[in-house]
Amino acid sequence: MAYASLATGVLLAAGFGSRFDPDGLHNKLLAQMPDGTPVAHEAAHRLLRVVSHVLAVVRPGSDALARLLNDAGCDVVFAESANRGMGASLAAAIEASDDAEGWIVALADMPRIATPTIEEVARALDSGASIVAPFYQGQRGHPVGFGIEHRDALIALDGDTGARTLLTSQRVMRLDVDDPGILRDVDTPEDLRNV
Repeated sequence: MAYASLATGVLLAAGFGSRFDPDGLHNKLLAQMPDGTPVAHEAAHRLLRVVSHVLAVVRPGSDALARLLNDAGCDVVFAESANRGMGASLAAAIEASDDAEGWIVALADMPRIATPTIEEVARALDSGASIVAPFYQGQRGHPVGFGIEHRDALIALDGDTGARTLLTSQRVMRLDVDDPGILRDVDTPEDLRNV
């Protein structure tokens, strides 16, 4: 690990992936990328290179995914409220991390974020930034860092908007990065072939 962040990592892995598999038979996070690595494992691996403690949030009943993420080195949180959306999943992770000094929030369906990008977000957060977000060609991506002062606001999240309101605040430190991976998620089988 080149840089060890003080923050706690949060890997959101509780979505339904309905665009990837409308029938709900296959979890896209277990799907293999061209090199054979499962999507969620690669996303977890990259976050764990910078953040030593990562909480992975999964839906109840996602036992295979939970095992995969646990084997990757994450502590798994089963979020009963995950069906209400990303906000509820993020709130569950924040609630489960009482000792955190801040959080770096990543999405399990984004396996191509460059490690130096995660490191930049972590360094800015560890240096006192309130909220940190990477931007590529003017578009905000992931992962996003939140300082401890946002704990109550993050715990209060619910629904599917996630932390979008916090990210529109004037307190966001913008990091311009040369990393298209901050925008590339796996939503369809085609996306999987192109990661």
